[in-house]
Amino acid sequence: MFTGIITDIGTILSADPRGDLRLTIGCGYDMDGVALGASIACSGVCLTVVDKGTGADGQGWFAVDASAETVRRTAPGMWEAGRRLNLERALKLGDELGGHIVTGHVDGIATVIGVCEEGESRRVGFTVTPEIAPFIAPKGSVTVDGVSLTVNEVADHKRDTHFSVNLIPHTWSVTTLDELAEGRAVNIEIDVLARYLARMKERITVV
Repeated sequence: MFTGIITDIGTILSADPRGDLRLTIGCGYDMDGVALGASIACSGVCLTVVDKGTGADGQGWFAVDASAETVRRTAPGMWEAGRRLNLERALKLGDELGGHIVTGHVDGIATVIGVCEEGESRRVGFTVTPEIAPFIAPKGSVTVDGVSLTVNEVADHKRDTHFSVNLIPHTWSVTTLDELAEGRAVNIEIDVLARYLARMKERITVV
């Protein structure tokens, strides 16, 4: 489990197809404190550390395997060498829950439809497909590329739904969301509470 509070920005050093896609990711973590088999959320995707080390330059790195299913269900181009990723290590008992409960399982892909400045912050608009739309609600939580955010507004259209979030300067500067621009695809995870409430509603309707 995660919180959507980013603790580092990593960079994909290499992407090696070998059945699954072996990704080597450079990071600022002390790798002595990262166990093999540990879970790290990479731009919202929970992946398992299968190798790790420290380079000659002192930079830490870890390797993960992304399955074909993972690649298919996540934003196009995000697993290419040179891509920056939002990183978050898994929660430990007693850790502060600063964002909201995040599972690291991507529910779909959203597309940026605009970025505009509002004071010192930035408002970003996204479009999502009808499958995700029912789970996006004003003042609810949503995870965008692994970052816990609050939904400001939601507007339903015939074919899709638009929603917007505000990014304060801190979030803009310590995550990869500073790269957002019109047309960019991002990973979306809906609020786990919204998912279970929808499932309960379905069962009540059937009964």
